[in-house]
Amino acid sequence: MLGALYWAAPQLDLPTLADGGYGGAGIGVHTPIKQPAEGQVLDVDNRTYNALLPGLRCLGERGLAVLTGRWRSLHHITASPRRIGDIVKAALTLTHFEYRMINESC
Repeated sequence: MLGALYWAAPQLDLPTLADGGYGGAGIGVHTPIKQPAEGQVLDVDNRTYNALLPGLRCLGERGLAVLTGRWRSLHHITASPRRIGDIVKAALTLTHFEYRMINESC
């Protein structure tokens, strides 16, 4: 999985937003900056970065929750990563169409 992220970061200018558990994962994987030792305080820019990161990550997590909640076939998918992308694109298109139809009928 991380190999695909390492490739996508420079090739597609596509950073990956991760939680603190992926600290040191490598190029293109953005994680929160750790608090300095011995009571030192992070710089205001680093604190702002740490505050914004979860806000951006939650958008992707919410999108995934909507798709997996609506499409049960995405719960335990075992296809190759390339095929999963095509399947998720199709599910996203159908979900957008479905939401548009609901909003137009109101």
